Amino acid sequence: MLDREGYRPNVGIILTNQRNEVFWGKRIREHFWQFPQGGIDKGETPEQAMFRELYEEVGLMPEHVRIIGRTRSWLRYEVPQHWVRREGQSHYRGQKQIWFLLRLIGRDSDVHLRASARPEFDAWRWSSYWIPLDSVIEFKRGVYEAALNELSHILFRGHVDQHAAQPLSQPSQTPEQKSTGASASQSLTDHAP
Repeated sequence: MLDREGYRPNVGIILTNQRNEVFWGKRIREHFWQFPQGGIDKGETPEQAMFRELYEEVGLMPEHVRIIGRTRSWLRYEVPQHWVRREGQSHYRGQKQIWFLLRLIGRDSDVHLRASARPEFDAWRWSSYWIPLDSVIEFKRGVYEAALNELSHILFRGHVDQHAAQPLSQPSQTPEQKSTGASASQSLTDHAP
């Protein structure tokens, strides 16, 4: 289902824990990390799609989370032509997303990456909200930065966040290095199913 401009409606999920760290999932058999996201099916509201994707990709149910906020409007990214599958996608340009900010009110052990028959992630971790986006596939970085910046005002309302001024696109550590304090040469342990 594409809009007239060639964008597929989609939802993105920024899942936070009590320490305001964010959930990162490692794409199955790839080296890219991302937030849970997925398409909005015909007849679904963005909120319904968000809960479906949250279960399919992370194994969490509505009772495991609380909605803190969402973006005011669609955020768009274009997919490079060499990533576009040709069958039936003649004018596909990319995705337009509504982003949800969620708080995990369940436990880490409620996360189940194999809740669906086709898992998206093979590992996950909590990382700083302001982690640089180096390990996110390049064409999604702008949307991630926009969503994180817009929703940070809700999450950190009334709190002085020492990292708020840190630009997200500055080169630094990958999510796995930042969350563990590891250098590129150190081995890392992920939450894997």
